[in-house]
Amino acid sequence: MIHCPTIRSFVIGLALCTFWGCQHSNEPESTTADSLAKADSLAASARPAPGRPSPEEVVAFAKTLRGVPYRFATCDPKKGFDCSGFIAYVFNHFGMEVPRSSAAFARLGREVPRQQARPGDLILFTGTVSAVRRVGHIGMVVENQDGELSFIHATSGREMAVTITPLTVGYKRRFVKVIRLL
Repeated sequence: MIHCPTIRSFVIGLALCTFWGCQHSNEPESTTADSLAKADSLAASARPAPGRPSPEEVVAFAKTLRGVPYRFATCDPKKGFDCSGFIAYVFNHFGMEVPRSSAAFARLGREVPRQQARPGDLILFTGTVSAVRRVGHIGMVVENQDGELSFIHATSGREMAVTITPLTVGYKRRFVKVIRLL
């Protein structure tokens, strides 16, 4: 017989999974010693710049975190990042308070056309099910070469780490919008 606490626990767990900012992968977490040592070094030496950062400074700092492992529901370079944890960590480094979930970012900033995206802009996507048009993934634009974007993000996909990815057909299907905070 199923007891109410069991059902209640199931419903609470399901709700947390549904409303969490990033999609979880069943692939094992990446915890390479090199990536974690790099994160320790970065955390110890990183100092935020005074005043509002330039988009170039934000992108440069984000790029220093490449290779930090993906870890669901985490925003600590010593442990890993999920997508929104990575973006929050980058902005928090510069003293900017931002949301912790990718869906909450959709209500911030100024929307700009994808073709006009520039480094430092945030790019929002659906989760892994593109038919559900709710924001579930976030990254930061690092390059726009004649409308061809590349973005940095913490991915639960094949790389399982912070990486730079071109805006491929798959991501174009999941694309929701670009927002500018800087």
